[in-house]
Amino acid sequence: MLRQYELVDRVLDYDPSADEAMLNRAYVFSVNAHGTQKRASGDPYFSHPIEVAGILTELHLDDETIATAILHDTVEDTVATSEEIRRIFGDNVARLVDGVTKLSKIEAQTESERAAENLRKFLLAMSGDIRVLLVKLADRLHNMRTLHFIKSEEKRRRIARETMDIYAPLAERIGMYEFMKEMQTLAFRQLEPEAYESITRRLEQLNAGGGDKIAKIGSGLKLLLSRHGLDVEISGREKHPYSIWRKMQERHIDFEQLSDIMAFRAIVKTEDDCYAALGHIHRRWPTVPGRFKDYISTPKRNGYRSLHTAVIHAENKRVEIQIRSEEMHAEAEFGLAAHWAYKQGSRVSPQSQHSWIADLVEILDTAGSPEELLEHTRMAMYQDRIFAFTPKGELIQLPKGATPIDFAYAVHTDLGDQAVGAKINGRVVPLRTPIENGDQVQVLRSKAQTPQPNWLGFAITGKALAAIRRHLRQVEREQTVALGRKLYDDIVTRLPAPLGPDALTQALKRLKLADEPQLMQAIARRTLTDAQVMEALMPGSAGADVAHAPPQSSAISIEGLAPGVAYELGGCCHPVPGDRIVGLRRPDASIEVHAIDCATLSDLADRSDEETDWIDVQWGNKTEGATARISVEVKNEPGALGVLATIIGQHKANIINLRLDTRDTQFHTNIIDVEVHDAHQLMRLLAALRAADAVNAAERV
Repeated sequence: MLRQYELVDRVLDYDPSADEAMLNRAYVFSVNAHGTQKRASGDPYFSHPIEVAGILTELHLDDETIATAILHDTVEDTVATSEEIRRIFGDNVARLVDGVTKLSKIEAQTESERAAENLRKFLLAMSGDIRVLLVKLADRLHNMRTLHFIKSEEKRRRIARETMDIYAPLAERIGMYEFMKEMQTLAFRQLEPEAYESITRRLEQLNAGGGDKIAKIGSGLKLLLSRHGLDVEISGREKHPYSIWRKMQERHIDFEQLSDIMAFRAIVKTEDDCYAALGHIHRRWPTVPGRFKDYISTPKRNGYRSLHTAVIHAENKRVEIQIRSEEMHAEAEFGLAAHWAYKQGSRVSPQSQHSWIADLVEILDTAGSPEELLEHTRMAMYQDRIFAFTPKGELIQLPKGATPIDFAYAVHTDLGDQAVGAKINGRVVPLRTPIENGDQVQVLRSKAQTPQPNWLGFAITGKALAAIRRHLRQVEREQTVALGRKLYDDIVTRLPAPLGPDALTQALKRLKLADEPQLMQAIARRTLTDAQVMEALMPGSAGADVAHAPPQSSAISIEGLAPGVAYELGGCCHPVPGDRIVGLRRPDASIEVHAIDCATLSDLADRSDEETDWIDVQWGNKTEGATARISVEVKNEPGALGVLATIIGQHKANIINLRLDTRDTQFHTNIIDVEVHDAHQLMRLLAALRAADAVNAAERV
């Protein structure tokens, strides 16, 4: 563990103007606050925050960040308070400590809820000051270094999985690749111990059998570039075990089949030298096709710049080479932390609100569940990237497999909400078309458009999925409130006397509901029965036992409501406007609308399901169409399906889905989902199909 004077001297070495007194106060405060507390390793607990601070001194971070690292566990794990930290160390350090403080002991029902709540509060703190993230990453790195002291295997694996899923990707996103690699290696050791041991053992055997190949190849590279007048530093290493294992998984190959285990770094003086070095290397050794990447002209989203190439060296060995300037190397090693480092007597702090952090906070605001938050943040943080361009040449980075709808939301949320189509490289394509690296994408928009439920099937970015689901939840709430109001109006007509002006307000108090929309939602989703609502509005109106309400006075119109949002059309009977229908209302579920002769209704009647409430519903005069399902038996001859499609088109119906159900030598039966306006149009369509020579039978399913 670092001694007090050693830690302070480290900071003063790179920042002579640092507040030495504050650092000393922080060290003493942490030691006294943690007292006799012990870690799982048996070391004094205060050794952990001191080591975290030591990690951050290697990044040359400012004195406030170092003090925060020393104090980061005091509020959570000791009797120290935030007010005490603020009084002794000032507002900035207090705010940073509050942001970094681990939010453990959250009583959550599931592991995902606990992880999501920690992530939620952490992201909010991080969005205010990125130094919160830097301290948190150093904290997690030191915890991973000492993880093996924890006796519980389950706890070790949980911490390792959280590190792999959240903290390593966060480190990668701010360019702190050394942090990322070490965390991945330590987590991999816990999550896949057999694979880790196997790869480590093979790497040792490779080194023992082949001599110092890395040193030989490195000296050859340096000699080549020096001969051409370049001042260069060469460093070589083997890839870390997790990187090797991931490549083996992705390519479905064994360790022996990997040919690019060695990687080298060439650090030169200027950007021009980078391209000059690349030219000399490519002239000397043949390149591996498809492995050259220019992150100088098109930097990664985290600001990473470098040239990456792979060449076939002696003995047909593939060797990866990264070429960068000294400035690029500093940013590649320390990423965003390099901007906070003490430089030439001044601290240079970047904008705390980086675009990708803003995206994460937007996802945070719109996530509907803990699982959704974790899913979307992992998507936003940790996928392979591609580059696409707007018509004006602006570069947009997206994950592999992204579609124009992801592109639209990456540009602006409003553009995504209003997208109706897209052009990729000038060609009109569906919104579900995958974007390739280097594509130019133009999003076609309409102010009348709104996010569609089917977009969830092909959007892949966290930002797009969060925005779509936010809109759909809002629409669902509005539609549910509208349906609940119609049901409420019917309940009011069944009361024995007109309501007074304050009846609704009093009912909300009796039911302990916040407002009127909440009541309407409760009625629509049957978390309150009609009898309970009547009794709350007018005590005694539903009978002494509040068991049953008077029968429904009139059918509830579903006109103006969207199927699939406020109510669901039964998938067993596929009702369409014109059919006689009935609604099934279950607790905390959408109303299911079925045709009156649906077999599901008979089954429910036989079971006497008390959880299900039957309500009388009707389509309304202006209800839009629905999807019907029909079974059509056609002759097994050329052109039969063409006849079928022609008749359906002539009757202005739209085929949504077609499935071949059965087939024999004479006939085959197709199950077809068709959009129709009403039952009358459907009957005319079935009559026309039956009249066709190629059709043997046509029935509604």
